[in-house]
Amino acid sequence: MSLTEEQKRKIEEIIERSLLEKLRRYKPETFSMPFHYRLLGKDRMALYSFIQSLNTTFGTSIFEPVAEVLASFRFPVARKQFLVGDRISQKAQEEIQNIINELSFGARYPNKEEEIERIRKVAREGKAIEVKPFRVDLFLKDKNGSVHLFDLKTAKPNIGEFKNYKRILLEWIAIYLWKEPSANINSYIAIPYNPYEPEPYQRWTMRGVIDIERELKVAEEFWDFLGGDGSYEELLNCFERVGIKLRPVLDRYFSKFRS
Repeated sequence: MSLTEEQKRKIEEIIERSLLEKLRRYKPETFSMPFHYRLLGKDRMALYSFIQSLNTTFGTSIFEPVAEVLASFRFPVARKQFLVGDRISQKAQEEIQNIINELSFGARYPNKEEEIERIRKVAREGKAIEVKPFRVDLFLKDKNGSVHLFDLKTAKPNIGEFKNYKRILLEWIAIYLWKEPSANINSYIAIPYNPYEPEPYQRWTMRGVIDIERELKVAEEFWDFLGGDGSYEELLNCFERVGIKLRPVLDRYFSKFRS
């Protein structure tokens, strides 16, 4: 399934608008780097600083809205920054801690399907605890009513971070099941691109913590899940077309830093 012209147009508009807005607001670092300037030039250093600044907001300013638009053509409900809820049962919290302990001590292998059912059984038991409102980066509901919650990560998480992410994924499940105990639900870590390409993503770093098959979607797995087979490659083409279109604008902007 290829992207429609309307999908491509909307996606490219998001990318272009986000990049131009970032450029409009961008203010280069003011501290002096005389050795770097003499060696590489102020224009290259300004461009490098801009790229670093762009990287910090790439997820929220580009990936999230692009994912929302892409998924909206295939899923009846697709929303970024969706509020999952602000309540969790005491028993669900305890069960999540039990799961984390078992995984940490190697007492069991991660099994998301089993973990969800364990949480479901206690989702409404015990005292309701108010928590800080949880938002997911992307919320989807498919035509069968199944719910999919995504946490987008643009960096390369380490094993310690994955343990924290695991807890968050389970807490999302518990919070949503507090409201809808019978919901067919899953939660995932989504990594929009594989930083190790052309080598496979190093999934071994999270084994024992993350259910690789049910909790992780990397690059093609993520984008093709949202938009259908072939979406990842077509999405890269969208980025390339916007890059070619805006190259003269970027060149003019950074040329003013040459001395």
